[in-house]
Amino acid sequence: MGIVTALRDLRTVRALLTGAEAESRSAGEPVPGPEHLLLAATALPDGTAAAALARVGVDAAQLRTAIEAAHAAALASVGVAADADGGGLQGPATGPMRSTPQAQRVFRQAVAAARAARSPLRGTHVVVAVCDLEHGATARALAALGVDREELRAAALSG
Repeated sequence: MGIVTALRDLRTVRALLTGAEAESRSAGEPVPGPEHLLLAATALPDGTAAAALARVGVDAAQLRTAIEAAHAAALASVGVAADADGGGLQGPATGPMRSTPQAQRVFRQAVAAARAARSPLRGTHVVVAVCDLEHGATARALAALGVDREELRAAALSG
């Protein structure tokens, strides 16, 4: 890996992690999960995650709405009502970046996919990594949108 690729990857990592943290805080979640990484990937300047989703007929706004619905349904299943105002956490995060174990696994898989492809880290690598998730808010949101994870994986790899 050359220095230029390493620097580009560092910028991408920073954008992914801070974006995921912002997404989770906006949703009232104290730590990001895979769904927040996926949303952050759709906002990356490389446009590859958004393009992969578009190839299966989904945009970032639809994905965000489906994730919010998946979270609300999960809360309702245990008798907890979701906040009507979205319940976002106030102020910037402080301290080191934390995330769920699932988000950490998705991030590691995305980095490994980029290395295997001898490519800079891109949003499409996050898309490919979340396609391995069978459970959780990301899988439920994609299913609710009628997205087959294998078709999404193929769309991400074809771009």
